[in-house]
Amino acid sequence: MKRIVSTLACLALWSAFSAHAQIAADPATARTLHDGPVVGYVDVDTGAQAWRAIPFAKPPVGDLRWRAPRPADTWTAPRISTKSAPWCPQQLSAMDGVDKAKFGQVAGQEDCLYLDVYAPPMTGEAAAKAKLPIMMWIHGGSNTWGRAEQYDGSALAARFKVVVVVVQYRLGALGWFAHPALREGGAIPEDASANFGTLDQIRALEWIQQNGATFGGDTSRVTIFGESAGGQNVATLLTSPRAKGLFQRAIVQSGSFKSEPLDLAEGKTVVSPVSGIAIAQKIIGAGQPVTAAALRSAPVSAIYDAYKAEPRDLDPFRIIADGIVVPAAGLDSVLDTPSQYNAVPVITGTNHDELKLFNALNPKFVTYVGGKLPVARDPAFYEAAALYPSRMWRANSVDAPAARMAAGGHSAVWTYRFDWKEEGKILVTDLGQLLGAGHSIEIPFVFGHFRLLGAFDSLAFTKDNAPGRIALSDSMMSYWVNFAATGAPGKGVDGNLPEWKAWTNANSANNLMVFDSPKAGGVRMISDHESPTRIADDLLADKTVKSDDQRCQILKSLARDNPEIKAKAASCG
Repeated sequence: MKRIVSTLACLALWSAFSAHAQIAADPATARTLHDGPVVGYVDVDTGAQAWRAIPFAKPPVGDLRWRAPRPADTWTAPRISTKSAPWCPQQLSAMDGVDKAKFGQVAGQEDCLYLDVYAPPMTGEAAAKAKLPIMMWIHGGSNTWGRAEQYDGSALAARFKVVVVVVQYRLGALGWFAHPALREGGAIPEDASANFGTLDQIRALEWIQQNGATFGGDTSRVTIFGESAGGQNVATLLTSPRAKGLFQRAIVQSGSFKSEPLDLAEGKTVVSPVSGIAIAQKIIGAGQPVTAAALRSAPVSAIYDAYKAEPRDLDPFRIIADGIVVPAAGLDSVLDTPSQYNAVPVITGTNHDELKLFNALNPKFVTYVGGKLPVARDPAFYEAAALYPSRMWRANSVDAPAARMAAGGHSAVWTYRFDWKEEGKILVTDLGQLLGAGHSIEIPFVFGHFRLLGAFDSLAFTKDNAPGRIALSDSMMSYWVNFAATGAPGKGVDGNLPEWKAWTNANSANNLMVFDSPKAGGVRMISDHESPTRIADDLLADKTVKSDDQRCQILKSLARDNPEIKAKAASCG
């Protein structure tokens, strides 16, 4: 099930912010970095300056596979930074726009630790004095898929005078893998970690500290932000002692504060078919000795083949509580005590209809009229099957962490819910109903580019809904940038938006910002607290759900990761 959900989440993102047409380097973008000179280009649509595929670490190959990243090698000749970076290894699927015959093939290369930078137009001399907020985006994709080229930070940079950095990092088992042999012989303590993808992100933050000012950035005002797995990565950096002092604000968009126990990921005391010990033997071959050298010399294809099983591929563990990069007791174990995590200002939020993205592509919920036009099989069940899991996502990723941080004395926490669901219609297909405020739909609003759904973009983002969605996008960008600039979203950059008040555990106070178009109520604060028990009780009382069987299906799925409602689920028919 996790693999299905991951694939569906990625499907919506495959064209999120596709690569520009390549254009000539512009001498006005010449900059000298810590490692060497670079030349970028000027975006023709926004006027932003951009530099792509700048290396921030040595290629993690050979002896550096499954090691902490090292600073990049230096260069002397100007590096022309106008083309997209090579992808980190990942499996192809429908999200990549390739023939079905190529699904499951591994694309990309291990030499993939590059980042893109976007900045407002300015001379090198002006950049040295600008001191603009820096925002580092960490892409989503279940930590198994995705790349920097999908995300175009030019509009955000040019319109709101910020420096936007989009980082790539090792994915899947190359990014997260626990095995005793790999801990041996490391030159630095981080080499014994199991969270190599996280260490890549930390290395990118170190690179920003060295080079951010060259692009006009203020290295004392660095914001990390990311969506889905990228949001989980932001949460990881919040709790990682290795990231201390490298950023000053954090935004978690539809993320998670969960991690995997080291014993489970490694398989030393807990048996799992995807544990490091089990997978390593499959990589090397049955009966062969498993050594660090053998693992580091194995072809990438052998690593991916080790996760293949009938009837589907197995998921590698991601975000491992190794006690080095991630707290040994788990990612969320430190949230009650600000001294134990990087207690910077935090925004965390989810979308009202997170699960609709997944359900819209699930034949259990959707059928196709004429073989092409999707419609909900049972509209009432479709709504309920999205509503309650989406609420639970918020309860676990927004309300619970915010409440714990606030109770521990960290008051600089703001929460939101994204509600926009005004996508267009075509004949019998209503994208507003099928997708609504689904997972990832908020990304184009934050970046100011309405490119997310490929061929469906023109149907989802129409002339009719343009005034409302553009107004909402302007508001969200303004809040995000004011947060990056000041450490609080406040009333936005110009001070003309409703005040976004910090989270409070008081039941009567407005604690949640709702993002919606003006005609649907607009941007506004409400008082609302979610909890697993409240969600289960609401579901049990919901008269729109037609049958007890449907109600129990939803409740039992919610109870898997929420032990406080397991008794309610067990009593369900």
